[in-house]
Amino acid sequence: MHRKMTITLDEAVYEGLCRRVGRRKMSQFIEDLLRPHVLDTALDEGYRAMAADKAREAEAMEWCNGIAADMTDEAR
Repeated sequence: MHRKMTITLDEAVYEGLCRRVGRRKMSQFIEDLLRPHVLDTALDEGYRAMAADKAREAEAMEWCNGIAADMTDEAR
């Protein structure tokens, strides 16, 4: 769902925005700029990409198991 919002910009900034992206594309341009700063989707996408890398996941699991074994040995 989209919400309507009114913002105030310096006239020069507004004119530059009109020239750069066009009047009908301003909302999407601004939303695309703001999204990574207000939603934590960048981290989510990065974690999804890492989880999809099977070789990396296997290596990470091996490393975790090695640390767990080291901790068990130290406790004895």
